[in-house]
Amino acid sequence: MIEILAERPYPFRKRLQAVVTALKAELGAGDKELTIVLVDDPKIRELNRAHRGEDAPTDVLSYPLAEPDDAGFPEVPHLGDIVISLDTAARQAAAQGHTLELEVVTLAAHGLTHLLGFDHPTEEAWTTFRQNQARAAALLERSRERA
Repeated sequence: MIEILAERPYPFRKRLQAVVTALKAELGAGDKELTIVLVDDPKIRELNRAHRGEDAPTDVLSYPLAEPDDAGFPEVPHLGDIVISLDTAARQAAAQGHTLELEVVTLAAHGLTHLLGFDHPTEEAWTTFRQNQARAAALLERSRERA
């Protein structure tokens, strides 16, 4: 199950939920739960300052509830929380020439990759994140075609 909480209206909730559900299944974590929280820049800045010591807004933060086990997944049913700034996502979407919906889906994929135990300290490590973000974009495109 994926719970989506939003501080303001977000018209693509159902498709975001469907895409992240499908991506979890593709990544072997279909039975795991998570929460996606959609916030504004002041809220994510506050979280970023409190948890990472960075006094600036960011696009996405991930809060895993447990460390991954040897198979790569936490043993608990709930992976954790993904927090996405809709303000930052909108700016990034405009800068890259794509939709807010696509940006939010790729940020959710990025957050999910962190919840599954991955990090990106090197350029090589970014490969997994890029692959999962591309998978999410493809899943979004397929869901749009079916709609």
